Amino acid sequence: MPSPHRPHRPHRPYRPHRPYRPHRPYRPHRPYHPLPRRIALPSWLPLDGFILGLVGTVALAALLPVSGRAATVTDGATTVAVAFLFFLYGARLSTREALDGVRHWRLHLTVLACTFVIFPALGLAARGLVPYVLTHPLYTGLLFLCLVPSTVQSSIAFTSIARGNVAAAICAGSFSSLLGVVVTPVLVALLLGGSGGGFSADSMLKIALQLLVPFLAGQLLRRWIGGFLSRHRAVLRLVDRGSVLLVVYAAFSEGMTRGIWHQVTPGRLAVLLGVEAVLLTLMLTLTSYGSRKLGFGREDRITIVFAGSKKSLAAGLPMASVLFGAQASLAVLPLMLFHQMQLMVCAVLARRFAARAPETADAAGTADAAATGETGAGAMARPGTDAGGAGGAGGADSPDPALTRV
Repeated sequence: MPSPHRPHRPHRPYRPHRPYRPHRPYRPHRPYHPLPRRIALPSWLPLDGFILGLVGTVALAALLPVSGRAATVTDGATTVAVAFLFFLYGARLSTREALDGVRHWRLHLTVLACTFVIFPALGLAARGLVPYVLTHPLYTGLLFLCLVPSTVQSSIAFTSIARGNVAAAICAGSFSSLLGVVVTPVLVALLLGGSGGGFSADSMLKIALQLLVPFLAGQLLRRWIGGFLSRHRAVLRLVDRGSVLLVVYAAFSEGMTRGIWHQVTPGRLAVLLGVEAVLLTLMLTLTSYGSRKLGFGREDRITIVFAGSKKSLAAGLPMASVLFGAQASLAVLPLMLFHQMQLMVCAVLARRFAARAPETADAAGTADAAATGETGAGAMARPGTDAGGAGGAGGADSPDPALTRV
């Protein structure tokens, strides 16, 4: 009979005795040393290794510029790197996906008008700042910045973060990149004249051989090599970045050898940053209010804001090396500064758009991102990753560092 003071416990099944295990040898106590915490950058400052690589390349060119036979070898390597870079651009861009977005023709025409009409018009209006505010070489670089096509990667990523129309951002970036290979050199020849090489047969032939022919070759071979490029995105991303860094090193080395950098003072750089801040503010304001006046929905307005106000660093640097030659170092300086500025500003704007997005827009944005991840081959990768060309969104709230490359 069980005790009234103790609860009845059922009989436990038999368990065999565990085999003998020797005790672990004595180990003296190790003092705890916490790992140093990583310095977290502010969320509005999307710096990454590529931006730091650009800064380091400029510093290396300032300390150890190439000259003589080494400069000749570097120029030859730069020519090959630029051609290969545009071959990869052509092989990654999905023409079929771009053509599938023709049904959003009003949105695409608006983005193209911002990129190749309004931006150049503002650049021409800045001509009045010469020589009182900007020197002529810096103004040439500022105008070239206004002629460069829009970026694909970061536009898609920021549109995804802000819960915009991701599919339209992919198509708009594709159209801008496809047209920029032809339109940007033509605009440079028309608006910059002698500074950009003019309409001489030699310059146009050089542009066609280094930019257009590799790009078209990549488009033609995409059917056979598209799968290979998709499987080796990480390696090809390093090739992209290495090619761009080589172009920057060659351009800035030549600038140092010719003494071009003595024309730029810290005060001029500060003024240039101010002018570019005004330019970016004007474009963001025009794209925001203009798209609202044209009757676009919320998702389409977000796409227009991010695709119509951004410029591509990865496309602009190789073009500048072909179009400007020895003057390329000063020509790309405004573009490099504007690129980092647009990333920081658009990172803040994307989070504000996302915070004000309704729940239905959040669900739609998630569905668009998932659909894009399935169909975006080549340059059109999933928002939130950097594979292929969508840059990255770093999850759902911060852009991937790799977006800074274009």
